Amino acid sequence: MTKRICFMSFLLGMMYWWFFSLPKDLFNNPTSTALYSQEGQLMGASIAADGQWRFPLQDSLPANFVDALISFEDERFYYHPGIDIFSIGRATVQNIKAKKVVSGASTISMQVIRLHRVNKPRIWSEKIIEMLLALRLECRYSKREILALWAAHAPFGGNVVGLEAAAWRYYGRSPFMLSWSEAATLAVLPNAPTIIHPGRNRDALERKRDRLLTKLVEDEVIDETTAELATLEPLPDEPKAMPQVAPHAMTHARLFGLAGQRVQSTISLDLQMEVNDIVARAHRRLSQNQIRNAAVLVLDVKTNEILAYVGNTPAGKSHSEDVDIIQANRSSGSILKPFLYASMNASGDILPQQLVADIPTQF
Repeated sequence: MTKRICFMSFLLGMMYWWFFSLPKDLFNNPTSTALYSQEGQLMGASIAADGQWRFPLQDSLPANFVDALISFEDERFYYHPGIDIFSIGRATVQNIKAKKVVSGASTISMQVIRLHRVNKPRIWSEKIIEMLLALRLECRYSKREILALWAAHAPFGGNVVGLEAAAWRYYGRSPFMLSWSEAATLAVLPNAPTIIHPGRNRDALERKRDRLLTKLVEDEVIDETTAELATLEPLPDEPKAMPQVAPHAMTHARLFGLAGQRVQSTISLDLQMEVNDIVARAHRRLSQNQIRNAAVLVLDVKTNEILAYVGNTPAGKSHSEDVDIIQANRSSGSILKPFLYASMNASGDILPQQLVADIPTQF
């Protein structure tokens, strides 16, 4: 009777541990601040506080990357409860025959748990805990949410973490614009990011990508022509710089309490780039007269939405190009001068090229 009570107590204790084994938030890592235009296009991003390029969690993922990832990492992802019994059996047989670990059986759910429980030793007891926690993970999150967690926190080499950061750093564009070759490359990268990535062991990375493309053909996800063309695409070279279309707007967003978040702005990307060009041309012309700084704020007067935000010219560090003149304090009289000038032009009191003497006047 005592043994039975002990067993029941142990079982209840395990159930209690299992139910409360995962914290409310699996990941509390700092994230990059990402500024998007009104059309949803990335205009700028800042590195996270820990020195990593890690974008905030993304709700949706590109279909070709999801297909490539599942084919490479966990082909029965949609059918198992967090652990894959068939993969465990296959890996066990292969490892016994080889008398060493040559194959793993980690599902995507188990990999999310491993990313959550960082720096844990790779031993059998930890693997069992991963399996139990993967089962718990599947009870809390949908398959789509688990994929999103993996894509946001998987390592892609160097200080690049997550699919979105990897797409911009390696290919200079949104993950939703990746080709099959690029999606396959990023799908295999987290498998061994410290050993094989675009800057190291490129031949091994290319072979892994091509094997995945062949498997996608076998799984009837893509056709042979698509795979053949994808294998001809080159691997990415050195990491690319993040877009910096509206740097002062992003800095203002961070100071406004939006650091580490996705910031959806009302800025029009095309208009912002056009105003950037106008300011750059004006700077080149006016700098010859030692006029080096300027700012432009374009508003929709009907909705009060900011359509373009240029806080300063590309004047260089020596001329304080990082200073946001839009936010700088200034004389209220100076603020009114452009409006007074425009009003006098409209009323015909002065001509556009007419000079007005700047002298004290009494009325």
